[in-house]
Amino acid sequence: MVSLDGQLIGVVTGGASGIGEACVRRLAELGHSIVIADYTLEHAQQLADELGDCVLAVQADVTSEQDCLRMVQRTVEHFGRLDFAVNNAGTGNRDSSLIGDIGLEEWRRIMAVNLDGVFLSVSAEAKQMKKSGGGSIVNISSVMGVVATRGAGAYVASKHGVVGLTKAAALDYAPAKIRVNAIGPGYVETPMLVGRLADQPAEVRHEVEGRHPIGRIAKSDEIADAVAYMVSPAASFITGAYLPVDGGYTAK
Repeated sequence: MVSLDGQLIGVVTGGASGIGEACVRRLAELGHSIVIADYTLEHAQQLADELGDCVLAVQADVTSEQDCLRMVQRTVEHFGRLDFAVNNAGTGNRDSSLIGDIGLEEWRRIMAVNLDGVFLSVSAEAKQMKKSGGGSIVNISSVMGVVATRGAGAYVASKHGVVGLTKAAALDYAPAKIRVNAIGPGYVETPMLVGRLADQPAEVRHEVEGRHPIGRIAKSDEIADAVAYMVSPAASFITGAYLPVDGGYTAK
């Protein structure tokens, strides 16, 4: 049996909160060294201070090509190499809107973070991994990467794009021994979701929970466990995959 532990060095974008924070904590528990690349340096630094020398905080806006290159450079400068990357930074739609009612500015905002950000991150990460003989990249998509819901056209399109980009990158970089996979979480108990449900009647939460055949919303740790598996040698023959971690949401 292949172990999930053994020190690896990686970067997690959007790693200061939510799913990203859970990934950082889980990977650090397994003995890996992590760069938290987050738009908000203060929160990233607080987490790094808590976890110790195995974690470095770096400010990065994934919509900036230079920031994505810099986060990879800082990882190599500080820890010596880059073995894996978790591209988790993302955003949601501000309001529920039909396709024809989404403003161009809102469309471009969501695409810039959710799709351009993954493209720029993968590009920078793969270039470095190619130099060092391989690695593993995990892109965080969503159940909305393979199905759709009303009122979230830009988000759905961006997450479908992440799945397609993942498959294309997996084919491009397989000869370089770089694995590229996507995780598709269902609804997850993150600050973003909690905030959205806070002012809603209890029936709304029950309806969201009921979308998952397993009957509940996921915990961030459950997504982090799947990520830890995918970056590890235990997943050495998996590339170009979309792994649903959705409580059966997309099995319906």
